[in-house]
Amino acid sequence: MSPKLPSHLFPWLILLTFASLYFFSSFLSLSTFSSSSSSLSISNTCNLFRGQWVSDPNHTPLYDQTCPFHRNAWNCLRNERQNMTLINSWRWVPQSCHLPRIDPVRFLGTMKNRNIGFVGDSLNENFLASFLCILSVADKGAKKWKKKGAWRGAYFPKFNVTVAYHRAVLLSRYQWQPKQPEAGVKDGSEGFYRVDVDVPADDWAKIAGFYDVLVFNTGHWWNRDKFPKEKPLVFYKAGQPIVPPLGMLDGLKVVLTNMVTYIQKEFPGNTLKFWRLQSPRHFYGGDWNQNGSCLFNKPLEEDELDLWFEPRNNGVNKEARLLNFVIEGALQGTNIQLLDLTHLSEFRADAHPAIWLGKKDAVAIWGQDCMHWCLPGVPDTWVDILSQLIHDGLGRTGGL
Repeated sequence: MSPKLPSHLFPWLILLTFASLYFFSSFLSLSTFSSSSSSLSISNTCNLFRGQWVSDPNHTPLYDQTCPFHRNAWNCLRNERQNMTLINSWRWVPQSCHLPRIDPVRFLGTMKNRNIGFVGDSLNENFLASFLCILSVADKGAKKWKKKGAWRGAYFPKFNVTVAYHRAVLLSRYQWQPKQPEAGVKDGSEGFYRVDVDVPADDWAKIAGFYDVLVFNTGHWWNRDKFPKEKPLVFYKAGQPIVPPLGMLDGLKVVLTNMVTYIQKEFPGNTLKFWRLQSPRHFYGGDWNQNGSCLFNKPLEEDELDLWFEPRNNGVNKEARLLNFVIEGALQGTNIQLLDLTHLSEFRADAHPAIWLGKKDAVAIWGQDCMHWCLPGVPDTWVDILSQLIHDGLGRTGGL
């Protein structure tokens, strides 16, 4: 026979049971709360710009060489660039989160009666061409569009959506000022480019109120190749030369400060504003005019990136990270969202037009193109990211 528990211990046993249940219940609640908080934290801190390229044979382009919005030099399928199937089989996978591929029909439905504008240099045009080719899949009636100072664009009548590019390589207005002959003066200069740091370039000066989403960039023209010493940039503000004269990098800082101020003032708060950071170049063995080449068959490895792009290594491709540092400083404290496509693009030395430029003598004249991107190609991933950020931004502002 089992021994009986003394009756005076029953109250204590009941109390101990309730206490155990309470603490166990509290532990479960705490665990559940911690788990959900951790999951929420991962979702909120998802960084679409950090990750890796993964080979995926099932990853194929949404368009081909017949897209009516191609630019010849970037149409690598028509120009018979080698390995295009391989180039487009790499898929960008962000760390700790999923990047959905754009659904052109759904995206244009979300953007119905809205417009998207790109402002900047030819890398933003490269971006636009990818965007237009992807969206044209959803509206075969898309028409070329060039209004309000746009360099190129498209109107999608099924959705009443316009997507266009305004060419403004410095963002500020600039114009050539030929040298006035002076007796006995021969300093080798031919004149200068006057840059009005507080005046936007004409091509985008009158677009306020038309676009619901804007993507800005500048950077690829801020170098001595574009503006050599005999044809320098001279910076003006309020119609007068800035004294003392500014060097190119300091001039860029002043232009950014003034153009960011202009954007903040002229474009309403409900306009989604993005600034695309630099697109990296991949010249190997020399710069564009020194027989630099980019005939690669696969992306770079992560441990190769600093060797290529870290400014302290003083390589020919250092400009992207150097300029990003300046641009990020100018955008601090604004409501302009960084579109940091630099890192993911640094890997893709394999995805430029290189020697497949569509014109017989193009390489002999200009060298290989290791700056722009093949289409279809890397900018299609830029579109996936931008479309997701637009969707998220419209959700925050109540635009969905």
